Amino acid sequence: MKIGRGNRRLRELPVNSLIPNILTVLALCAGMSAIRFAMQGTWELAVAAIIVAGVLDGLDGRMARLLKGATKFGAELDSLSDFIAFGVAPALVIYMWSTEVLGGIGWIAGLAYSTCCALRLARFNTALDDPDQPAWTSYFFTGMAAPAGACIALLPMAVSFQIGDEFVRQPVFMAVWLLLVAFMMISQIPTYSFKRVRIRRELVLPLLVVVGIVAAVLASYPWFVLSILGVAYLASIPISYRAQHRFAAATPDATPDATPDVPVQVADKAGADANEDKTP
Repeated sequence: MKIGRGNRRLRELPVNSLIPNILTVLALCAGMSAIRFAMQGTWELAVAAIIVAGVLDGLDGRMARLLKGATKFGAELDSLSDFIAFGVAPALVIYMWSTEVLGGIGWIAGLAYSTCCALRLARFNTALDDPDQPAWTSYFFTGMAAPAGACIALLPMAVSFQIGDEFVRQPVFMAVWLLLVAFMMISQIPTYSFKRVRIRRELVLPLLVVVGIVAAVLASYPWFVLSILGVAYLASIPISYRAQHRFAAATPDATPDATPDVPVQVADKAGADANEDKTP
């Protein structure tokens, strides 16, 4: 029996439109692989896998925008991938690395972190449908972004790879650290989103030189560089808090697409908009 062509005709999709979703799936696989590495006790690989997931998560949205392949399916897949890679995997890695000896208390800390990550993602996705968002939401996140939260949660592990784990691996310290990061993700504290960073032409070449130097140092001392970047991000939070208040006061009635009158100092990428960069 022949199949009618009308509504039954199979739609062919260009490969380019699948690239963002492929990157999202790879990020999910990296997060799951981190759990496997933790079960094997290869802690450096576990942390590296979650960092790779963060890089892939930052790329998939940009690819979707460049290739004009953003879809509702991709946005939903991205949120699910984010929860696995940045909500579940870090909690389990830290539990197996340190807080397991606390028993129920260590498990509660991990559950609190995962729950707060899920709530943060849900709040971010819900806010996207609000047409009356203030102008500052294009430049700041409310709370810590999920990928940034995962990296900051794992910061003590990265430090321990460099200086030893005599202190930072203490179960009580790690449980409190997880809870603090969980609070930051669901808090109202503004943090830089870095999605609208603009570089002046005269700074392009110096910036490329700096990137090359950082890449060379990263290849030689990866955990030292990543630890410094994590500390720098934490140090930027008080600055982002003050900048957001100045921006909100300067443009109280502006739309999210307006250009701010108050300059925003940025240092690194913490996340991006779900429609553009899909990083809650």
